[in-house]
Amino acid sequence: MRSLRDPRLDNAKMLLVTLVVVGHSWTMLADNALDNHLYDFLYTWHMPAFVLITGYLSRGFEWTGPRLWSLVRSVAVPYVIVEAALAMFRLWAGGEHLQHLWIDPHWPLWYLPALFIWRLASPLLRSPWIALPVAVVASLLGGLVTDATLDLARVLGFLPFFVLGLHATPERLAWLRTTTARYAAVAVMIAIWFLSGHLRSWAGTGEWLYYNDTYTAMGASPTHGYATRLIVLVAGAIGAVALLALMTSKTGWFTRMGSMTLVVYLCHGFFIKSLHYVGYAGWAHDHGVLALIVTSAISVAIALFLAWRPVAGTLLRVIDPLGHAEKRLRQATELAVVAANAEAETDRRPMHPTTDRDPVPASH
Repeated sequence: MRSLRDPRLDNAKMLLVTLVVVGHSWTMLADNALDNHLYDFLYTWHMPAFVLITGYLSRGFEWTGPRLWSLVRSVAVPYVIVEAALAMFRLWAGGEHLQHLWIDPHWPLWYLPALFIWRLASPLLRSPWIALPVAVVASLLGGLVTDATLDLARVLGFLPFFVLGLHATPERLAWLRTTTARYAAVAVMIAIWFLSGHLRSWAGTGEWLYYNDTYTAMGASPTHGYATRLIVLVAGAIGAVALLALMTSKTGWFTRMGSMTLVVYLCHGFFIKSLHYVGYAGWAHDHGVLALIVTSAISVAIALFLAWRPVAGTLLRVIDPLGHAEKRLRQATELAVVAANAEAETDRRPMHPTTDRDPVPASH
């Protein structure tokens, strides 16, 4: 039976979640021009692309009992579990003390509350064309939000990319498969590379790419903040679309790992924090380009290890215990149905008397 999954999306998802790990590991590198340029280039488009794909995959969400339960089971419950586990790990292994657990998401876990809110609102955001302009306005106003509850500033900041994904369709994305689109995507990435090299000079800081600080905290007036965020939004959207155009539809082991991106996203923080605790950042600060290469290679290895099916399958049972229980119950129910049907079929078969020519007596 042919799979209904789009290999281009699975390839993109696995690439992007690997880049999430890479980006977080790069925070341990020295503060120099090359590392900052690479960091700003990556963050201009890779999270926007990640959110856009999330929106595209949320197009079918409806306010029905099964869909709402699935949202709670697969997003809210993993957030509660992993947020607590990461907090305990950071306390035990690193002596850190985290406040406002679950209310103020820590480090990469902001994405799960954001996904919960975005997906819950998707039926309202999917149909009317006005949703995208409204999302842009909400993103601009997000730079004024000072409340850290559920990382609301970032939820609003990235909202246009989610809505853009909601409004995408296979037909609208078909043109990305053309040769012209791929050449254009290469040109876009080159342009973003050069523009991102000047981001800190004209914007003052690379914090604009994270959508989580207020304009005031980044030293900008509201008017300057609106203009800068709008530029960053446009660059992120164009870069995200370019990334999709560059994705291949070829399938392989990397494509199959695309179904395990949740595990990679939620669990890589334990590895990155462990590197911090053993003093890896100190070594990285002293070894320049070598540290960049080694750190990137370690990050890719972490992502591939976590997406490896034996590892991901085991971790998924911990992250999504209700989903695992439902799967086991469904399998048990299916086996029971098969057994019942087989028994019923046996009962319907006619009984034949045993003769001397029967090779096995009926009593056996």
